[in-house]
Amino acid sequence: MKPVLSLGLRLSRWLMALSFAGLAAVCAIVYAATSYSFTIQQDELLQQKATQVRHLLAETMSNADPALLQHKLDDFLVGHVNLWLSLQDRDGRLHYEKRPAPIPTENLRTLRFEVVSTELSDGQLEATLTLDTRDEQRLLHKVGMILVAAAACGVGVIGAGGFFLVRAGLRPVQHLADQTARLAADTLHHRLDGSAQPAELVPLVTQFNELLTRLEHAYEQSENFNADVAHELCTPLTTLITSAEVALRKPRDNQELREVLAANLEDLQRMASIVQDMLFLSRADCGALARRVAVGSLAAIASDVAEFHEDAMEAAGLALKIVGDGAGEFDVGLLNRALSNLVSNATRFADRGTAVEIYIALSDEEARLTVVNRGIAIDPKHVPHIFDRFYRADIARAGSVQNHGLGLAIVAAIARMHGGQVFARSENGLTSVGLTLKRHMQTDMEDS
Repeated sequence: MKPVLSLGLRLSRWLMALSFAGLAAVCAIVYAATSYSFTIQQDELLQQKATQVRHLLAETMSNADPALLQHKLDDFLVGHVNLWLSLQDRDGRLHYEKRPAPIPTENLRTLRFEVVSTELSDGQLEATLTLDTRDEQRLLHKVGMILVAAAACGVGVIGAGGFFLVRAGLRPVQHLADQTARLAADTLHHRLDGSAQPAELVPLVTQFNELLTRLEHAYEQSENFNADVAHELCTPLTTLITSAEVALRKPRDNQELREVLAANLEDLQRMASIVQDMLFLSRADCGALARRVAVGSLAAIASDVAEFHEDAMEAAGLALKIVGDGAGEFDVGLLNRALSNLVSNATRFADRGTAVEIYIALSDEEARLTVVNRGIAIDPKHVPHIFDRFYRADIARAGSVQNHGLGLAIVAAIARMHGGQVFARSENGLTSVGLTLKRHMQTDMEDS
């Protein structure tokens, strides 16, 4: 696997690449401008010399001395070792020429023009001015080398400086990494210090601290859950061991052994119920979704639940009333279980002679199921926690010992599996506990 470069090196490389591109563009512009300036100067020089040649030849028209004209042309070229002149007629006869030997073959600029006839020729003459630009080309080459060297040095300086600036800029990130490295399971209550962080990292610090809060809460729930599971299983296990030891201390007849086994079976069934509920909650926590089917009447499901609890409610001196109805797509088995848990919970805590009421309400997207009972109100400090696993608002309330405290947690899990949530309110002797359910699978998928 190809090693991944550090963020500092990658940023430094990009900075060097951008610097090189920028400096190269500047150097190319400077080089092109210098070359263009040389070209303009050379053209202007040739034009000036051509004007002077025309003027010189015009002045000597009245003088028929060719030696004098040649002397003046020689004087004209004095001091211009890189400038040559030749005059020839239309037949190609050369009348004047001055150029170095050997003649260079490159870096030459030439200007040809016609001049008036002189005593040297009967007709027009063609003058050719040739400028040797090798000195300018050598100077331009030196300028190019200097620009390349300057660009290379600039890229090196910018790259080195950029590397240290990037490292300095990333120092807050390293500081955050050092803080997170000190976090452990027993220090989840600590939070990252973002007071000295740049504005760009403040949202990251805030989100990470919120994540730590959720992790701390989940870890505390896990620890409490483990302790509660151990406590709930320890009691029936201790009972089983004790009853078995007592039964084995002396010979007993079949009836006594059957009574011991019957008592042990009750504890085993309670343990199996706890384990099954824990497995269900585990699947719900892993993201299991409800298996929806079309339900034409929620009131009919509530009636089935009421019939199942009829004996228990009759023994408690309670009546059950169903208000409202609705339809949608739900997991019938899970819905039965949730309503059964809510009704069972209400039955245990309702006052004798009152009625447990199931209210069914619909909106465009949700179904709302509420179970209401009249009895001793739940302390407000306990209401937010009644859906926690193994939580009991009051251990002294009826049925707290026989029930292991997972019923309402299962209701909350079923609500989540339907894309909904749970709610509870208890005041003035009236306790309302219920859940909302998304009516269709499509809505669940959009929410997720």
